[in-house]
Amino acid sequence: MTRQKVFGISGWKNSGKTGLAVRIVTELAARGYRVSTIKHAHHDFDIDKVGADSWRHRQAGAHEVTIVSGTRFAIMHELRGAAEPSFEEILARIAPCDLVLIEGYKYEPVPKIEARRKDAAKTEPLAPSDPHIIAIAADHLIPESTLPVFDLDDTGRIADFIEATVGLERPSK
Repeated sequence: MTRQKVFGISGWKNSGKTGLAVRIVTELAARGYRVSTIKHAHHDFDIDKVGADSWRHRQAGAHEVTIVSGTRFAIMHELRGAAEPSFEEILARIAPCDLVLIEGYKYEPVPKIEARRKDAAKTEPLAPSDPHIIAIAADHLIPESTLPVFDLDDTGRIADFIEATVGLERPSK
């Protein structure tokens, strides 16, 4: 099986990762690509509401809960003390698409852009110690970088860079 094309966004908390991811998905989808996303969280999270049927199924001990409607489906998998699945295991569960955009997973060996904001929780650059960071998107000047640097809000140029980096070919209309 051919591995999905993957591109990542790394950065510290409040560095602009989510906003950049949303803008990139919007831009690439408008260009005709099918883009899927994976977001890694370092905290517990919930996607269904307390008291909902799916929540009740999980609370009862279900290993996986799948919710299906005419517009979407979602699968929630409870680890119940098991180890967090590897990046490769999660990637294998993603349906075929043109690009999988990753938010987080700082240490995975995939091409990444580092998001930087002056007001981020931490401002220590990740790029010098991560050879997989191949560009920077920042809200301030980065004069010392040998990597390509984009304005954090220049979504079009960043999307062009991602297309070229992973070898996306625009779908014909």
